Amino acid sequence: MSKQMWKEIRSQISDWSDDEAFLIRVKQLENLASKALSIAMVVVILFAIVDLGVVLIKDLLLPPYNILGKDLLEIFGLFLNVLIALEILENITAYLRKHVIQVELVIVTSIIAVARKIIILDFGKTSGLDLIGLAIAIFALAVSYWVIHNTNSKSSHHP
Repeated sequence: MSKQMWKEIRSQISDWSDDEAFLIRVKQLENLASKALSIAMVVVILFAIVDLGVVLIKDLLLPPYNILGKDLLEIFGLFLNVLIALEILENITAYLRKHVIQVELVIVTSIIAVARKIIILDFGKTSGLDLIGLAIAIFALAVSYWVIHNTNSKSSHHP
């Protein structure tokens, strides 16, 4: 290796040892990861919409027409899957815009996910303990949302 290459390597190592330069590189990595997650989530959303479309076409247009049977809960679940994916994408893009995680948005996404679980739940195969766990999760998320929402509302009214 030439002296010039060693000098360049030492310069790079020196740059990484500087706290400010290191934090800049970490922030760049965070941005790159967020953008990659956004692209991946868009792909997931597109596949979820296609899956929903296939199920709708199958149940609405092909015999036996079973839209009001057990498949209805499956269709609701698929709709909520798309909605949850959209909320996750919103979480990621909000992070890209403001570089902070919006806790209220995360809680809303969690509430939607738990609601989806309840909608598609087969109560005949679910234990009482599972139902209690879901009830506790809903209560905790509702209280968390209320606290965060009220805190955000008060802080936006007072400078």
